[in-house]
Amino acid sequence: MRPASLRARLRWLIIVVLAAVLLPLGVLSFLHTVEEVDELSDGRLAQAARTLEVLIRPARLEALRGGDAGSMQVPVGASHAQPLAVGGHTYESEVGFQVFDRDGRPVLATANLAALPAPAAGDAGFRDVRQGRYRWRLFTLVDAASGFTIRSAERYDSRHEITRALWFEHGLPLLVGLPLLAVLVGWAVKRGLRPLERLAQVLSARELGSREPIVLANAPLELRPVLDALNAQLARLEDALERERRFSADVAHELRTPLASAMINLENAMAIRDPAEANGILAGAQYGLAGLARRIEQLLALARLESGSASGQRAPVDLVAVALDVIEELVPVISESGVELSVSALPERLVVHGYEAALAALLRNLVENALRHVPAGGQVQLSVGRGTHEALLDVIDDGPGIPPERRARVFARFHREASSRGEGYGLGLSIVQRAAELHGASIELLDSPFGHGLHVRVAIPLPP
Repeated sequence: MRPASLRARLRWLIIVVLAAVLLPLGVLSFLHTVEEVDELSDGRLAQAARTLEVLIRPARLEALRGGDAGSMQVPVGASHAQPLAVGGHTYESEVGFQVFDRDGRPVLATANLAALPAPAAGDAGFRDVRQGRYRWRLFTLVDAASGFTIRSAERYDSRHEITRALWFEHGLPLLVGLPLLAVLVGWAVKRGLRPLERLAQVLSARELGSREPIVLANAPLELRPVLDALNAQLARLEDALERERRFSADVAHELRTPLASAMINLENAMAIRDPAEANGILAGAQYGLAGLARRIEQLLALARLESGSASGQRAPVDLVAVALDVIEELVPVISESGVELSVSALPERLVVHGYEAALAALLRNLVENALRHVPAGGQVQLSVGRGTHEALLDVIDDGPGIPPERRARVFARFHREASSRGEGYGLGLSIVQRAAELHGASIELLDSPFGHGLHVRVAIPLPP
């Protein structure tokens, strides 16, 4: 089943609403008009009867009483030499009257009502009768003073012509107006939805990977929140795609060499029959695979940080507890490096709002980076403290340091300083920077108070 377009839905909804309002109003107006016309016609009959009563003067009473009823008929319609006709209608034959004396004898009547029986005793007011092929509306007036009974009448087909004219007058605007209204409503809806068509055209013409916001000139007020939400969603989508592209590039770049090295070692071990030599080669393969596992772990940590979902929603995190956990985790690395790690007096508790995994990755990579650049016998100092409005993490070493002109480049992915010891991958400070961004923290690379080396300070805003 083909879904209806928004334009068609709006058009038909508007037409149905208009029809639901106009049709009942038209019917009610018609019924009210017909009722008023009937009341007006009845009023004319009553007025005609009373006018006839006044015209029958006392001087003519005797003539009417003694006259021949047949000779007192008023000719109407075709029996008249010059019948009154307007537009093909002989309106004269559609109305008539009768006059009866006290004894019920007709003394005066129109020819079209001559055969109508005399009214019964007590017959007065309005009633309907059938005479020949027509139904008549009668009004009977009894003059108590003279004893005359006057009856005026009108054919119902005359009234029906008025009713048909009213049907035509009330129905024609609806029959003609509703289709015309449907066309005009369709045009108006099409014109009103033109901004949506322009939006669809802009989206169709948008280049893949474009970061330009969608702009519609003279966009309606109702469409502006949609544009803002759409631009925000497109920006988030482009960010997600860019992260995916960078992660794919990172994986391809970083895993190729250690994986190839491990495969070569394994192939050599399988080709050598000397168990001692094979064990040495396998140990090298194991070392390479361990480095590969660590590299994968760093890449995944960086991907999680860049996606902004390190641990879901922000939560209170105790930086002191995080620092102690990181130190405990790095004990084997510290022992192997031959570097002295000193920790200044830590507060009992220092809570920030953030992601525990991201803060642990930040502190772990700062300490590992310092250990990698400090020669054996050197020292690294870690401190966690409270500033005026922020928590301060300081990692200070007495290594070769980084010249000020190169400090801005050390946060680039895969950037490694020449003084680095061991097999680093150039991702540590990238992870630190991304974790700091997630928490709105600032990172400063300062001169070490030891005279040489590097002082890294991270300031994390405290909750109010």
